[in-house]
Amino acid sequence: MASLVIPRLWRGRSFSSGEEPAANSPVTPMLRHLTYKIKSTGPITVAEYMKEVLTNPAKGYYVHRDMLGEKGDFITSPEISQIFGELLGIWFVSEWMATGKNSAFQLVELGPGRGTLTGDILRVFSQLGSVLKNTDISVHLVEVSTKLSEIQAAALTDEKALLERTEGSPVYMKGATKVGVPVSWYRDLQDVPKGYSFYLAHEFFDVLPVHKFQKTPQGWREVFIDIDPQVPNKLRFVLAPSATPAEAFIQGDDARDHVEVCPEAGVIVQELSQRISLSGGAALIADYGHDGSKTDTFRGFCGHKLHDVLTAPGTADLTADVDFSYLRRMAQGKVASLGPIKQHTFLQNMGIDVRLKVLLGNSEEPTTRQQLLRGYDMLMNPKKMGERFNFFALVPHQRLPDRNYQKNAQESKPSPVPVAGFDELVWR
Repeated sequence: MASLVIPRLWRGRSFSSGEEPAANSPVTPMLRHLTYKIKSTGPITVAEYMKEVLTNPAKGYYVHRDMLGEKGDFITSPEISQIFGELLGIWFVSEWMATGKNSAFQLVELGPGRGTLTGDILRVFSQLGSVLKNTDISVHLVEVSTKLSEIQAAALTDEKALLERTEGSPVYMKGATKVGVPVSWYRDLQDVPKGYSFYLAHEFFDVLPVHKFQKTPQGWREVFIDIDPQVPNKLRFVLAPSATPAEAFIQGDDARDHVEVCPEAGVIVQELSQRISLSGGAALIADYGHDGSKTDTFRGFCGHKLHDVLTAPGTADLTADVDFSYLRRMAQGKVASLGPIKQHTFLQNMGIDVRLKVLLGNSEEPTTRQQLLRGYDMLMNPKKMGERFNFFALVPHQRLPDRNYQKNAQESKPSPVPVAGFDELVWR
């Protein structure tokens, strides 16, 4: 295959990408792979760069390592406090009750991390056994990382029961939790059985590949990644000389001068919306994000610190804030969308203060009490996670009193609705 001739109009351009790259940064196996690729076929999109760096089967950041927790590159809410997962468990039970207590209950988590969140939710289900009795509960985990799926299995399943592994099958691993709930692993949401399901995506959408665009006098131009001609083994951002196909995803009236679009997120939201509209259930999405207002949010994290996205690829996490206005549009009116609302508001509505009081009352150990209070502050403080994270939900239209609620996918400030978290939790 002949090499692509790179037009002279390709030009370097600086964008924010975390910290400044270190001098003499290491030449990682992923950097070697990417420079070979770019030399062969020309500059690559930011989306292709993210996909290669994070999920390349041989060298991808997520595929063969545990990047979570204090020893990893970032820490998530479920790892900070058990209360987070417990309140989400209550949210799912509340929605299950509000929609008729279906006899089958599929819990589907996209990108389940270490399995901590699912474990906390299942503990709530177990504690509410009298409410959920005679309900056929099953857990379905969508996970591309071999390493993380093993960690999830160790956290969730009974060590004495052998896991059933089938490489190449849509369900690549099966087992049962410590209380006998069936659990299955998949690499793609499409492979999860359809039916009445509750979907959870916590810090999942922010790592899906984004295309970046800059507004120029000639119109929108996509940001690509190229090799810096002045410095060997160094990458740089460049602007495409003409329009690219991904430009079709930009809203024509967008007033920003720089936008990030995630087509893969749109495809997943369309799939979730289709499933929920046909079979019922709901989806709860929690992530960094905005409602169509931010511009350049692409960044890297390594050792809990910001890291230049083009330096030592494969050694750091890459992320971009979720554009919830785009997710709302991609639902295409098939379901109602709620939010986004700030994490501290959602957790307040779910009764985090009451739960904290109960746990503090049950503990006399000073270290445990201090840990609970520290976790609460991390989750709720607006300067920490309280306002950085948002909650967003997809529910069937019939779930809401006004059947026409937000069928206009452009509506951006929904009125209060009787859905837990987005309004105060009320048990019915």
